[in-house]
Amino acid sequence: MKLKLILAVFFLMLVPSLADAQCAMCRAVLESEGSEATAQGINDGIVYLMIFPYVLIGGIAFFIYRSFKNKDTAEKS
Repeated sequence: MKLKLILAVFFLMLVPSLADAQCAMCRAVLESEGSEATAQGINDGIVYLMIFPYVLIGGIAFFIYRSFKNKDTAEKS
């Protein structure tokens, strides 16, 4: 179980480095300026902002799972 969790976290950390999150309009405006560093910074910011909703949903799912698991163990006792 712990190995699966570690692998899941590893792959989730790998995804933001592979994703291009800019919309077509943002990309066109930033590429017309000619500054590659600015475009990369905006792209990284968008990806990091995308992470927080997934973390929140994952946290809520974890607490729901834990509460159901504690309820089942209490019923067995």
